[in-house]
This record gives sequence, structure tokens and C-alpha cells, in this order.
Amino acid sequence: MHCLVTGGAGFIGSHLVDLLVEEGHTVTVLDDFSSGRLENLHIARSMGGVDIVEGDIRTVDYDNLFSQAPFEVVFHLAAQIDVRKSVENPVMDCETNVVATVKLADAARRHGVRKIVHTSSGGSIYGQPDSFPVSEATPVAPESPYAASKAAGELYLSMFSRLYGIQSSFVAPANVYGPRQNPHGEAGVVAIFIERLLNGRPTKVFGTGSNTRDYVFVKDVARAFYLASNDEANGERFNIGTGIETSDRELHTLVAQAVGVQDAPEYAPARKGDVPRSSLDSSKARKLLGWNSSLTLSAGIAETVAFFKETGK
Repeated sequence: MHCLVTGGAGFIGSHLVDLLVEEGHTVTVLDDFSSGRLENLHIARSMGGVDIVEGDIRTVDYDNLFSQAPFEVVFHLAAQIDVRKSVENPVMDCETNVVATVKLADAARRHGVRKIVHTSSGGSIYGQPDSFPVSEATPVAPESPYAASKAAGELYLSMFSRLYGIQSSFVAPANVYGPRQNPHGEAGVVAIFIERLLNGRPTKVFGTGSNTRDYVFVKDVARAFYLASNDEANGERFNIGTGIETSDRELHTLVAQAVGVQDAPEYAPARKGDVPRSSLDSSKARKLLGWNSSLTLSAGIAETVAFFKETGK
């Protein structure tokens, strides 16, 4: 099949492009390269079957893009992903994560696309639920503009399915980590810790370090996106995580051990918009998609540290 991957030069997107090409599919990547990197696509490009379109999902001419190839599936990964930025500028967050998604979906249904696989956020859309790990049956309760925009994307695409017939599925990852993650920003704490510790720079743990997250390896997440393109997944949200909670402080210890340096972070005030706990029940993905996580957190961190040492970034 011919696929469009928005954000395909990014962290998760580039691993998905690798997988799609390995499986024999043709891929067009749409990316504005504000955070994605061309070098992330070197493996897929070396195998062939990848076209690259540089453009912003907010302003690209979607009719022109969709007229260039008969896309069967759109994997929509391009987004504003920083919770803090969404709190500071909710309008920008909405324009990127909601309005652009509607523009994309409208063009896709007019050009005969079979399905959109959309990126949701298992780590934020449920807010602060009463029990963990969180299943898809848990009510959505966003506590940041970012989380609200991800929930809104699901609502719009579900409506498009009912109104126009274009299929959709939603992949809601926990906290994704692994090779190619950008360490220069607020998102991606594993990459931030690794980059700083490898270069002898100070690290920060926010609040008491007791906030927990469910860390899932990027290649496992890419596989979930691919599996969600099947018809059996239509209309469903799939939580993708391990179900295991790791505190910020515990994570720092694991990364310090993998790098081989002292485990001594600084402490900083808690950040507005952060939820105190997060872990996901992925039993639906295991049952309907045949998905499973492949690596322990320690093994995944070791592979990520090796990547940073090899590439220097």
C-alpha cells in the first residue's frame, strides 16, 4: 500500500517509516523539519520507496499533496507535543493539533483515503484517574491544552468516520523513548537525561521526583501504528504501554547506571500541567492487534544510550 506519514522524519514517525518500507510499502513523508531530521530517514531511504515532502501541517496544500499519489492509509504523527508549550500558548496548540487534523481529514476523505491512524496520548488524555493501569474505558479528562487537543482529534476523526465513511483508529502511547529522540526540549526525559549525563551536564528532577510514567520503547510503538492500520482496528483507541510505573527519580537512577555516572540530579519546582501518575493497560492492543512490548526498560535504555554514544546526539 501507499502510505502518507505526517511527521515521518521525527522520532516515532521515522521508526514507523522504517517498518513500513521493510514490510514492502511505499511511503510519502510530510514533515516541516522543525524537529524531525532528514538523517532519521537514512535507513528507509537506503531501501528505496520513500518520497519526502517538506511542509507544515497547518499550511500545506493538502489537495495538491493528495493528488500526487493514491494514498491508502494516512498515519498522522505530526503534532505539537510539549505540554508546557500548550499551557503557555493554547491557541497555537489547537491550530497544530486540531485545526490541521481537520484539514488533513477533510482532504483525505475527498481523495479516497481508506483510513487515518491518528496519534492520541495515553499519558495525558485520562487526566488523574482513580486506578492504574488505565484502560480505554476510563473517561477522558484532559488537564492541559495538549491533552484536550489530542482528545479533540479523536472526536473529529470519529465524526468523520460516521459522516463520510473514512476509517480511523487511534494509537495512545504512554511515554515513548528510544533512539532518535530529541534531547533538546521539554519532552523526552529519557533522551534529556542521557544527553546531559553523557556530556557531564547537570540533570533536573521536578517536584519530589515521585511522579510516575509508563515508558514504552519507540519500535514497539511504531509496530502498534502499523498494526492499527488493519480493518479489525477500525474505530478503536489502543493504549500502548507496559503497565509499569517508573518514578522520575527511579528513571534517573536507571539512566545513570546505563551511562556509568553518578546518580545525583538537582531538584526543581513541580511543573504546571504535569499529572502525578500514568500507566496504561494495553490488553485491548494485545487482544485485537496481537501487540506486545518487546523490551524491559533497562534493556531499552541501554539500547538508547548506545545510540547516543554512537551518533553523538
